[in-house]
Amino acid sequence: MDLNKIGQKIKGLRLRQKKTQQQIAEECGISKSMLSKIENGQTASAVATLSKISEALNVTLSWLLDDKVDDTLVLQKRSNRKSKVGDAHMGYSYELLANRSQFSGIEPTIVHVTPKNMNMRTETYTHTQDEFIFILEGSIYLLYDGENYYMEKGDSAYFEGSKPHLFVPVTDEEAQVLACFIDRAV
Repeated sequence: MDLNKIGQKIKGLRLRQKKTQQQIAEECGISKSMLSKIENGQTASAVATLSKISEALNVTLSWLLDDKVDDTLVLQKRSNRKSKVGDAHMGYSYELLANRSQFSGIEPTIVHVTPKNMNMRTETYTHTQDEFIFILEGSIYLLYDGENYYMEKGDSAYFEGSKPHLFVPVTDEEAQVLACFIDRAV
């Protein structure tokens, strides 16, 4: 899905809910101008930021990233998968793997970690969902709550997204991480 469509969905839903940009921005911990740029398709946003926006608007991340919903089966052929969202300046890009109904509570994605020689990202992320990751290709350092953990192909981790974290590239090759964002039980 392109940035303009994501932005249009955010803006449309925000307006239907009679919320201001300032209200959503404050709830998400971002600036009003950043939210405006996202709504206008002028900037790529981190999955953590999109997750916070989707939460503020009471929808799932999958609804925000894709409009096809099937409550019983989601079959997505690799050849039909949407292109990556994000850019090198963000530190990674990502692909939504399956779009479930807004009640499923899990958002599977592939995170493409920007190679070390292109990575500009140093700030950590937080979000309200738990996160499960599995390294598909390459290697990363998982910076989690102030500690650094080396992970390579085949390694996995499960952690609270509310703690500061970041995938840090190890080499000048892109790493691929299967990431599942899981809504915490209330």
